[in-house]
Amino acid sequence: MSETKDGIPVAVVSALGLTQIIGYGTLYYSFSILAPGMARDLGLTVEQVFGVFSASLFVGGLSAPFIGKWMDRFGASLIMTVGSALSALTLVLCAWSPSVAVFAAAIVLLEVASGMVQYQAAFAALVESRPKAASRSITYLTLIGGFASTIFWPIAANLHEHFSWREIYVAFAGLNLLVCLPLHYWIMRHRRIEAAFSFHKPMTPVVGALPPEGRRRGMQIVSLAFALQGFSLSAILTHMVPMLDAIGLGGAAVIVGSLFGPSQVFSRLINMVFGKRLSPPMLATLSAALIVFGVVILGVSGAWLPGAVAFAVCLGLGSGINSIAQGSLPLWLFGSEGYGAITGRMAASRLAAGAMAPFVFSVVMGTFGIEVALLANSCLGAIGIVAFLAVASSTRRSEIGASTADT
Repeated sequence: MSETKDGIPVAVVSALGLTQIIGYGTLYYSFSILAPGMARDLGLTVEQVFGVFSASLFVGGLSAPFIGKWMDRFGASLIMTVGSALSALTLVLCAWSPSVAVFAAAIVLLEVASGMVQYQAAFAALVESRPKAASRSITYLTLIGGFASTIFWPIAANLHEHFSWREIYVAFAGLNLLVCLPLHYWIMRHRRIEAAFSFHKPMTPVVGALPPEGRRRGMQIVSLAFALQGFSLSAILTHMVPMLDAIGLGGAAVIVGSLFGPSQVFSRLINMVFGKRLSPPMLATLSAALIVFGVVILGVSGAWLPGAVAFAVCLGLGSGINSIAQGSLPLWLFGSEGYGAITGRMAASRLAAGAMAPFVFSVVMGTFGIEVALLANSCLGAIGIVAFLAVASSTRRSEIGASTADT
C-alpha cells in the first residue's frame, strides 16, 4: 500500500474519504432537504419529523459506546462493512415505511448505522491501520469528508425536484451498498492480509500522554468539553438561517450561512499544512475559542452584515478543527489501545447533548430572546475552553514530573 513519508496510508484515507462523503451525505445532510416531503407524505409537521430525527440522534449517542467496544473487539473496518449493509437496509426500510411508527423506527436504526460508518468508526480504522500516523491521517480524512454537505445538499435538492423522497432513499441505499460496502470490505481484507503475512513490521502503539491515574478524570473533562461543543454547534447550526433572518439580515441570511461550509474545509486545509505546530489539546482549545468568539460577535453585532460574516467564518473554522480534535485528542491523551471504546464513550455524551440542543436553544430564544440565547450558548462554550485548557495543563504537569523523575 502506498504511503507518504509520514506513513499515512494514502489508499485507505482516500477510500474512507469517499465513504464519508457518501455516508454523511446520504444519512445526515440530505435529511433536512427531504424532511418537508417526508412530512407531507406521512401526514406530519416538519417539526414532528425533526423531532423523530432528534430522538434518533439521542439513541445513536446511547449506542456509540457499544459500537466503540465492537470496533476494538472485531476491528473498525469490519464494523464499517456491516454498517454499510445496515445503512442500505434501513434506507430501504425508510423508503418502504407504510406508517409513522415504521418510519420512526427506521430513522432510529439509521442513526445507529451512522455511528458504524461515519467519523467515529473511520478514525478508529485509521488508528488500526497506522497508529503513529493516525493524527495526520485524520486531518486528511476530515478535509475530504468536509465536502459532503457541499456535494449532497444540491444533489438532494435537484433530485427532489424530479423524484419522491422514497425513491431518493432507494438510490442512496444503492450508493451505500455498491460503493461504501465494497470499499470497507477491501480495507478489512487488506488489514487481515497485512497481519497474516507481516508485510509491515508490527505496528507500534501510541502511548497516551496522560498517566494511568489521570485517565478517568481526563476522560470526564474531555467528554464534558466535547459535549458542550456539540451542544453549541448543534444549537446554532440547526437555527442558523432562521436566526440570522430574525436578527434582521433578511435575504442575506442564506448567503451568510453558506460561508460556514467553505470556512470549515479551509480550516482543515490550514491544519493540514501547519497543524504540526499545535498539540491536540491546544488544537481543541483553539476550536472551542473560535466557536465562542463567533457566537459573541453575532450577539454584539446583531444585524450588522460584517459581524454576521465574521460569525459564520469563525463558526466554520472552529467546527472544522473540532472534527479533527475529536479524533486526534483522544489518541494523544489515552493512546491507541482501546481507542474505539474511548471515542465511543465520548461520542455518547457529545451526541446526546447535540440531540437536545435544537429544542433547548429554541425554547430559550422564544422565551428570552435571541441575545440571551446567544449569551448562554457562549457561556457554555467558554466552560469547554476552560476544560480543554485544564487537560493541556495536566498533561504538561505530568510531562514535567516524568522528566524530573528521569533526572
